[in-house]
Amino acid sequence: MDELNIRLRETAAVLERAAAADPFIPRPTRALPGVDVTREMMHLVKALLFPGFFDDAGRDAETLVNRLHASLDEQVRACTRFRDEEQRASSASPSPALAFIERLPEIKRLLSTDVKAVRDGDPAATSAGEVICCYPAILAMTHYRVARELLLLGVPLLPRVITELAHSATGIDIHPGARVGEYFSIDHGTGVVIGETCIIGNRVRLYQGVTLGAKSFTLDSDGLPVNLPRHPVIEDNVIIYSNSTILGRVTIGHDSIIGGNIWLTRDVPPHSRVLQRRATRGFTDGLGI
Repeated sequence: MDELNIRLRETAAVLERAAAADPFIPRPTRALPGVDVTREMMHLVKALLFPGFFDDAGRDAETLVNRLHASLDEQVRACTRFRDEEQRASSASPSPALAFIERLPEIKRLLSTDVKAVRDGDPAATSAGEVICCYPAILAMTHYRVARELLLLGVPLLPRVITELAHSATGIDIHPGARVGEYFSIDHGTGVVIGETCIIGNRVRLYQGVTLGAKSFTLDSDGLPVNLPRHPVIEDNVIIYSNSTILGRVTIGHDSIIGGNIWLTRDVPPHSRVLQRRATRGFTDGLGI
């Protein structure tokens, strides 16, 4: 036992020294935002946005709002302290928790359009209630639209925590920096990726496995990627079918259809149909537009 304790202490000491010297894994001196607390906070948000679906019986909106404000304020301050500690800066600005809560009616309006888009686009959906309860797209979009508002209010870190909770649960990865319009729907959803600088218009529908990603990165003098627009622009009324990949700052024109299993790295004009050509003697001969 003495030898075991000695070896454990030696390993702990090595880890302590490594933590102090590692430039890539910061060691916060204060508590980080808690994942479990964030999960509970999102439960309160969903109870307010979808009354009767996610809240416990007997909890009125005022009670929920007060609890949400207290939880969100704590999380925002923890995130701000973490950012300021990393950047060796200080922030005296007030917590944006109240400003976010005042934006909840607009978030609810946007999510209502998403529910309608999913319901209208899937004959298997029997009701809006089923869409809210069961469809992963609505969970992902709820987390995304909440995270997006917090990002616009200047909250660090927490928006990514919120979207990654939905990513883990649904397989849908939407960066809170992306701009997504109204009446947005994702059918099935697993494997969808929407990058940080994507711009998506109104009435756009994606299917499972769609990637809206970056083709390449611009590097700075230290060899680090520069945060420039690098993801696609999807205009209004576009449908992108399953497992298609669109990379780079390209524009998919409005009222276009991108078929399944397509690889695109160039602009597509409005009213286009980008499809795989039919096989000839067992082989395909490229794309048909």
